[in-house]
Formats: sequence, C-alpha cells, structure tokens
Amino acid sequence: MKNETLTFDKLPEAVGYLTEQVIELKKMVSELQPPPSDKRTLVEIEDACRIIRKAKATVYRLVQKGILPAYKKGKKLYFYEDELLTWIENGRKETSAQSYKEMLAAMQNGVRHKPKSRINF
Repeated sequence: MKNETLTFDKLPEAVGYLTEQVIELKKMVSELQPPPSDKRTLVEIEDACRIIRKAKATVYRLVQKGILPAYKKGKKLYFYEDELLTWIENGRKETSAQSYKEMLAAMQNGVRHKPKSRINF
C-alpha cells in the first residue's frame, strides 16, 4: 500500500490503512511520554523551605525577585513541589572535564599579586 498509485476505488482501503497507522502512532507517543508526576502537590512556605533547603527570608526574597515560582492567595504563598524540584534542576551547573594540570594553570594565570607596601606608620 506504500508505493501503489491511489485510485478512487482504493480510497476507502487507503483511509482505513492511514487510520490504523495513526492509532499505532498515538500508542507509541503515549508510551514515550513520562508518567504524570506524583509531586504535583501544593505546599506552603515551610515545606518549600525544606524542599529547596533555604531560609524563609531567602525564599521570600527569591519570590519577590520573580526567580522562584510561587502563587499568592491573600497573604499566603503557595508552591507546587514539582515546580520547586524543576527550579532546582534548572540551576545545575555544567562540570568541566579539565585535568588537574589545566585547572592549576588556569588558576595561576588568573592570580595577580599586588606589590606589598613597605611604608610603616
């Protein structure tokens, strides 16, 4: 059915074939998608502090600057646990694969010594 010429008589058969293919593709895509997160729970400021291991004042400051995802209802802040974990993961720094000698050379090249003053008061 792949390389055949399509005529009007074969149209219903072709539509049936395409429908089967679309169903198979949907199944494959649904299998590839990650399962829904169990961490989609709403937490308050104390739990958020525990999750990201920051002080309450730091969490308030991060929310005020718009860095940490939060929701406000009245005077209370709420967070989704999965959003906090995603926020932590997005802050991951890449590690470099430098050798010890390369790191030592880079550190020594970056160091600038100021001359010591010999004036004593």
